[in-house]
Amino acid sequence: MPVTQPPRYLLRAGLCALVCLTSIAVAQVPVQPQSPPAAAAIAPTASANPGESSFMPDARAMDVLAQQIVDRAHVPGMAMAIVQNGKILLMKGYGTTEAYGHEPVTTDTVFRLASLSKAFAATMAALLVQDGSLSWDMRVVDHLPAFSLPNDAYTRELTVRDILSQRAGLTRNTYDRDLEADVPFEKLVDKLAEAPMACAPGECYAYQNISFSLIGDLVFATTGDFYTHQVEKRIFHPLGMYDSSYGRDGLESSPSWARPHVRGAGGWVPIRPREAYYRIPPAAGVNTSIHDMTQWLLAQMGHRPDVLSPALLADIHNPLVETPDQLHGSPWRRERLRDAKYATGWRVYDYAGHTLIFHGGAVQGFRTMIGFLPEKDIGAVVLWNCESPVPSGLMPMIMDRALGLPQQDWVDIDAVGRAAPAAAPKKHKATKKKRRR
Repeated sequence: MPVTQPPRYLLRAGLCALVCLTSIAVAQVPVQPQSPPAAAAIAPTASANPGESSFMPDARAMDVLAQQIVDRAHVPGMAMAIVQNGKILLMKGYGTTEAYGHEPVTTDTVFRLASLSKAFAATMAALLVQDGSLSWDMRVVDHLPAFSLPNDAYTRELTVRDILSQRAGLTRNTYDRDLEADVPFEKLVDKLAEAPMACAPGECYAYQNISFSLIGDLVFATTGDFYTHQVEKRIFHPLGMYDSSYGRDGLESSPSWARPHVRGAGGWVPIRPREAYYRIPPAAGVNTSIHDMTQWLLAQMGHRPDVLSPALLADIHNPLVETPDQLHGSPWRRERLRDAKYATGWRVYDYAGHTLIFHGGAVQGFRTMIGFLPEKDIGAVVLWNCESPVPSGLMPMIMDRALGLPQQDWVDIDAVGRAAPAAAPKKHKATKKKRRR
């Protein structure tokens, strides 16, 4: 540690202000009129490339499968979108916002995104880099002088790009359990001064939420404005994402929002969203609808150059560090993935020889996935409000069809029929929540 330390109040004041802002959901934006019923949200579209067949028949098949998942796996609510060549092939809600409820999930129903929020943070940083307000090689300590890692050299080396590409050098998920135990974010940032290190910054991958969220404080330090305000102004509003917000208050004040569900003794039990990960907005704070996520997906695929330039997108989608842990787990990963890297707020997979830009999210009671194939200009988003793994099979099935690969039932629809029904309201206790990823 340096002999003379700058005053810690500089970091603490900015962090406290950000946390307080999130808690009152100041980033909640005006709500636009609701879209027509989701069932009418499938429409034919012409292919953008002459001679290329449309993905529409495949989108319709995925629509049928999604409904089967809700009906047979008893997933309370789900929403899905599929796009091709800048056109929306499918954008639809399934099921209800709460088990045993009657409010349908529509295209405007808001879900919690969990770690899909990280791409918003990376994009926000890239916009500031584009403006000259930030640089990827800017050292974190230059704008947050009270910040420190256990080693002076590591403190001086950590850059903006390092924290957003999961190369902070810390061990995996540093202090996430403390965050889940309601330790304030600013205290966890202070604790990074004594955190175990896996390597020097920039030299290895280990997934983080706490250090990743330092980008929020860097945005405040360089713009004088809160991170959530900047995302609202620079991303949500320009893309027409008027269902989108930050924080639990933002979620619960939405006209239609999906209740999270956890596994109880006899099925899915609705619970109130937990606050913990909302305290780190850049890593896990966004709430949004499938309507808004479709706009976000199209923008990330290059179809909104007025908001996100091709150069900006190429920058944040550029793979930077190997992530071998992503090659294991679910059957589709083991069979389809040949390589996996982390870019800037995004994962980049070699999916059967083709580039897949992807990210998944998980927080108590919600699961989310987004992915697209630049080569085919086909992408998809899936959001659901329980911890069932079943809907996650939709993404690889969409990608297999897009690439013309032999079709495999990654959902295992036969097994789906044997899933337990949803629990009756207030009948069972919820199980302990799982770590988000």
